Formats: sequence, C-alpha cells, structure tokens
Amino acid sequence: MSTPGADAAAEQKDLDPAAVLEVLTAGELTITGRITNASNATLYGSVALNGVTLNCVHKPVAGERPLWDFPNGTLAAREVAAYELSQATGWRIVPPTVMREGPWGPGMCQLWIDTPDEDDHDLLALLPEDFDEDPAEAAETAGSQWRPVLSVELSDGRPAVLAHKADERLRRIAAFDAVVNNADRKGGHLLVGTAEPDHVYGIDHGLTFNVDDKLRTLLWGFSGEPLGAEVREVLARLDRDLASGELGGRLADLLDAEEVAATRERIRELLDSDTIPGPEGRRRPVPWPPF
Repeated sequence: MSTPGADAAAEQKDLDPAAVLEVLTAGELTITGRITNASNATLYGSVALNGVTLNCVHKPVAGERPLWDFPNGTLAAREVAAYELSQATGWRIVPPTVMREGPWGPGMCQLWIDTPDEDDHDLLALLPEDFDEDPAEAAETAGSQWRPVLSVELSDGRPAVLAHKADERLRRIAAFDAVVNNADRKGGHLLVGTAEPDHVYGIDHGLTFNVDDKLRTLLWGFSGEPLGAEVREVLARLDRDLASGELGGRLADLLDAEEVAATRERIRELLDSDTIPGPEGRRRPVPWPPF
C-alpha cells in the first residue's frame, strides 16, 4: 500500500498521538481516490488542520454493504472500537482511527500507513509440501521460524503449505484477534510501514465484536501455545478496564452492551484456558480469499 502523498506521510512522523487524532477528527477531509478491491466503500485522501496534512482512509457508513450476521451501519464503529481496544493493550496494532463526518455522512477515518510498493514484509510464506500431507512437517523442514496454517495448491498444481512467521508481533495480533473476535484476518491486513519497519499494523476491523464466535484468521499457527506472561498481563488489565475503567465506557459508545459483555467473556475464557485458541470446531476458520 504505497502512499498517495509522501509529504503527508513525512509530517506524521513529527506528531504525537494526540495531535494525530486531532487532525483526523477535526481536519478538512479531502477524498482523492477509492480502493476498488474492498467489499465496502473504502476511500483514500487526506485531512488537513492548522498547516498539518495527513494521509487517511475513510469508510463512510453509507457505503457499507448489508451483511446477514452484522447489524447494518455498524462496521465503521467496530473499526473505531478495535482501535480503542488496541490502544488499551499498548501494542498499537490498529492505526489511529476516529469517527467523523465526511462528504457522505459519518464514517471512520484512519491514518494511512505508507508501505513499500512491493509490500514485501516476509511475514507469510508458501513452503514446499514434500511430505505425507502433514502440514506440521513443513515448519520443521523450514526451521522453527515458521508456523504452518493450511495446505494449498499452487497455480502449477504443486502442493504447498501457507505459513506465517513465529514472530512475537504476530502472536500479539493473534491474541488481539481472539479478544475482538476478528472474522477477517487476511494476509493483506498485516502491514509493515516505511516509517516503522519493525512494527506490524493490523487493518480492516469492521467484522469484529460479534456476540457469536466468528474468529477467522491466517494466524492459526500459534494455536494451543501458552499465552505467555506479557499477553496474560495485558488481558488481565483489559478485563479490569472493561469492568471499571474508561475503556468500558468508550466501547459502550461504539458497540451494543451485549457485544461489550461478550468481549469481556472472551478475555476471561482466554485467561482461563491460558492458550491461544485454535480453529477446531469453527466453521470456515480461514477468511476467503486468504489475501
């Protein structure tokens, strides 16, 4: 995802997080194009305030396609709720995201993450599957740096295994997705920006916070692994903040009460099991198309 304006990308490096949110919320929004491969209206452009211009993505509520399993007109608010919960973790998985008015009414506005034109972040790989149909052997043959997800067939008919890196940044995203019940963690929703080449962002969180189990992801390679001390500490803090802190109030402004309660229940289930959940028993556990 290359940038629509390098000058705006350079400006964001010098702003603190509060200033970025102020520009996204109150800046003049100018739309300059549309991302045509998105399911819902996804626009890109810029926001400008007091001489500062930032590139952004804008998804108006009016452009959301009706879905049978999510209430109409709620996807933009779910994106903002995912940002609020991401901030509470301290992991900064979701780029700064706000609700605001735009040319077509209210919608979410998110900081654009500038990435290299090739978008080659080396977090996913296709490994040769030259073994007896046991995907776990693919990771072993490639070394412990990979976690297998599923067997696939290449365009030339050869079998392979789709795998992701055994990367702590991705483990955090896997845990985050389990909390927000992300139904759409595709490979293309993982971004490594040019401004922070050591940081991994996650985008497109409209299909989150459903009260029913919807978890679909390409990060199943961590399934069954212990949460680890850091993730447990973060989840315990989220549980407390949802009960009595500001986080619960912020989510209550964006989600139904049942969805907030279900989020806290998922956190408690993760803490009780002390493991990253797996795809077993889930219908269509991998989003399609996977990228």
